[in-house]
Amino acid sequence: MSTTNPHRWAPALVTVLSLALGCTACAGDDAADDSAANPTAAGRAHPGAPTKKGLVVGFVPKQAQGNLYFSAAGRGGEQAVTRLGSDYKESGTDSSTDTAGQIARVEELTEQGADAVVVSAQDPQALCPALKEAMEQGVKVVTYDSDTSPECRHVFVAPVSPEELAYTQVQVLAQQIDYAGDIAILSAAQSATNQNSWISFMREELKDPRYRDMKLVEVAYGDDDHQKSLQKTRDLLRAHPGLKGIISPTTVGIRAAAEYLSGSEFKGKVRLTGLGTPNDLREYVEDGTVEAFELWDPARLGDLAARAAVALASGQITGREGQLLQGEKDGWWTVKKDGVITLDQPTLFNAENIDDYDF
Repeated sequence: MSTTNPHRWAPALVTVLSLALGCTACAGDDAADDSAANPTAAGRAHPGAPTKKGLVVGFVPKQAQGNLYFSAAGRGGEQAVTRLGSDYKESGTDSSTDTAGQIARVEELTEQGADAVVVSAQDPQALCPALKEAMEQGVKVVTYDSDTSPECRHVFVAPVSPEELAYTQVQVLAQQIDYAGDIAILSAAQSATNQNSWISFMREELKDPRYRDMKLVEVAYGDDDHQKSLQKTRDLLRAHPGLKGIISPTTVGIRAAAEYLSGSEFKGKVRLTGLGTPNDLREYVEDGTVEAFELWDPARLGDLAARAAVALASGQITGREGQLLQGEKDGWWTVKKDGVITLDQPTLFNAENIDDYDF
């Protein structure tokens, strides 16, 4: 898989820009205003403004405890905030479906005077009023991993493009089952924007003639709960005796499905892929339950989301399309339409490379 990132500038150009501008985030001519297209990006950015120190950046993950993915993202965010001279504060819920709790965490950070809030939305619509209130109070809002509506935040840091991520998961499973047979999807919560977007693109990909002998028979929801995901895996296998494969685009779901398959008669018969962490799935790759799966580096996602938050709070960017955000080592990212910054392309993990990663 190609590792070229079209959203980054070439290293030589980065060097020139760094020397010329000497700032954390930059933009082109800010005289034009696209606030009608993206209201939260209204106002003028000051690319040369100094990076503010002593800011309070609050991280609100979708799930704070027992989730290796969000733990890694949090570590990346904390390191970036600390290196930029500000204070990191994490305030998340224990459950990925505790939307009321997530709203309360955002409200608490706003009341405590946080300068920026970085949140992975459990429910995009339910969270919007709290985020809009935060922005009215001067808080800069960044979403990462799972987005809200664009008018409810300034910037969304996406792990990868949803289209590519959906297409490649279908392609990986199709190769494993020789492009024939019934398949199912084990998702997280029905309200999760990232999951719904991926599933929608998966359905589109399956319309391609290459997949004419494959049939999506069910989409199940484990709510990013380990026990519920185990049960849903069991239910899928009972409801569809001829099932050939499962895609689980959630780190909690794929781990639970791998655990169930590994100790069942279906091991080696029902293929499993999706999005997981190497540390969660290493034993299942080694025992043959999982052949290959995908993900991006969540620590880099947290790092970039934190840098976007500090740049917003420093006035260096507003979230307007065409502005530039600088990473620590990875060059520059362009803010795209609706304030979206895309991190990278997914990495495919298998028996040949899984021991090269530790997260």
